[in-house]
Parts: sequence; C-alpha cells; structure tokens
Amino acid sequence: MTQQSVPAGARDQVARLLALVPYLHSRDEVRLEEAARDLGVPSAQLVGDLKVLLMCGLPGGLPDDLIDVDLDALEGDAGDGVVRVSNADYLARPLRLSSTEASAVLVALRALRDSADAETRPVVDRALAKIEASAAEGGAAARIELGTAPARADHSDLAERLERAVAERRQVRLAYFVPSRDEMSHRVVDPRGVVTSDQWQYLDAWCHTAGGPRLFRLDRIESAEVLDTPVQTEPAPPRDLSHGVLPPEKATTVTLRLHPPARWVVEYYDVTSVREDGDDLLADLAVADDAWLVRLLLRLAPHAVVERPSEFNETLLAVARDTLGLYDSQA
Repeated sequence: MTQQSVPAGARDQVARLLALVPYLHSRDEVRLEEAARDLGVPSAQLVGDLKVLLMCGLPGGLPDDLIDVDLDALEGDAGDGVVRVSNADYLARPLRLSSTEASAVLVALRALRDSADAETRPVVDRALAKIEASAAEGGAAARIELGTAPARADHSDLAERLERAVAERRQVRLAYFVPSRDEMSHRVVDPRGVVTSDQWQYLDAWCHTAGGPRLFRLDRIESAEVLDTPVQTEPAPPRDLSHGVLPPEKATTVTLRLHPPARWVVEYYDVTSVREDGDDLLADLAVADDAWLVRLLLRLAPHAVVERPSEFNETLLAVARDTLGLYDSQA
C-alpha cells in the first residue's frame, strides 16, 4: 500500500459518517440490513462506522458528550439487529460556526477541492460558496477565493518582526501550540533567527522554559510579543536546516502498529511511510525524544504498540508500572 492511499480511506470514512449521521437522526430505529442497503455499504462496514461514531460528539470527550450507539443489538446472537443511536439530540440544532470553526471548514473544503475529481468539485464549490456567503454576512470569516493551488499562510510579517527582535537582541514572549501535547504553551525565548526547512519556516531560539535551544514552527505561533528585555544568552547564529529539522544521526526510526482507533496518528504526525497489515496500520516515524514517544504511546494505549525497535515497549511498560504505582500509593 502506498502512503497516499491511507488518507483516501480516511476521507471515504468521513464521507460515510457525514451521510450516516443525518440518516440515523431522521429515524428512531432502523434495521442494520435496511440501513446498509439505503447507504450502499456492507453491513460489516456500517458496524465499523458506528464504532467510530461512538467516539464522536460534543467537545470534552466525556461519556455524556459522546454519541451512544447500542452495539449489543448489532453484535452477538442476543442482538436484534436494530440500529439505535442516542445522546445525539444536539444534531437537530441549527449549526452555528465561530470564526475559527468557519475558517477551518473553508480551508478543509479548499484542500478537498484541490484533490477532488470532476464530478465532486462542483459539489465542493457549492458548499464553499454557501459557507463563504454565510460567514461574510455574519462577519465570521473572510472570503476565501477558489483557485487551483493550495494556499499557504503568509507569515512574512511575523518573520520580519522576529528577525527585528534578533537584530535588536530582545526577548520574545510566545504563545505556541505544541501538537505532541495538544496544548497551547507560553514561554519567553531568546531569538536567534528564522530558518526554512521543507517549505516550513521556523524560529530558532533559546527557550527559557525548556532550558535549551528549540525550533518553533511559525504557523504554530499564536502570538509573539517582542519584549523590552535584552536576551540573556550569548547570541548565536540560527542552526543549519539544510539536512532537515531532525538530522538522521539524531533520530531513531520507529515503527508503530496502530489499531483502528489509533489510525488518526498518520494524519496528525509526520510519518515517513505507512503500510496496511490487516485492520492495522504500520507507520514509520523519526523520533528524537524517547520521552515524547512514551507520552504518545500512553495516550494511544491500548491501541498502539511499537513494532520495532522492541526496547521502546519495555520502556513504556516500566513507565506504566511506575504510574500505576503512584495510584496504588495514594489509595
């Protein structure tokens, strides 16, 4: 399997879910065979999609926030084969998008349009036009013009401001999104310069929170305030990224086995290759920080394991035992 075929499978499943949700909401109960026939998918595929729907719902991710699907009725000899969905009353409410949500939907549709076939593109264009018009009326988002090439955000003003801080040897306070922890961080840095690698721009700086040099991707910088305080570390030129952000000699290639609930990893993190193995995905990624990988695996457990090198699994088990030990000591 090629790496490109994985996202296509994800897009297909999203399309099925978008059709499945309103279909189920318009019916209190429907037999599995009837729903599969109406939606044009095998019954087994529909059950798989319903298991994904179990993980969807309102922000928060708590049980009361998520859609509930009666899987017992669909699996096993005791089930009656009837699809029942509950805790989804909010699906009947009119959709209201914030400016951030509207912008995200528009950008996603624009990306979908660039890869769509001739039959799908007019449908995407109509959806874009409707959302853009609604957003413009409500002042939620600026109009995004259609084109043939995906647009990359322009960070030239931010880069110029950061380079000016470098020249003036002044500190910068960053609000920076950390994808590995899915959180916004706040830190003060001594900037060293803006560098480019693989078409991405990075601020190379000494981070006083981390206590060492760090790279900050400009598109993940929420805000950058140039301070009046001078840098506290010895000025140094930005590092050379001609061999990439992560030089091969500093990275370990790790192969993860991802069970279906963890397949999202290949779309969220930079992976070097992806292969299918039954229902699982085998994904290779370069890892420079063992602690980062352990944190990721703890988040994914029990739906992901390290295929190789195997010593990472031993580290993960040790950390898990230590964590459980902390709970036992407080009991």
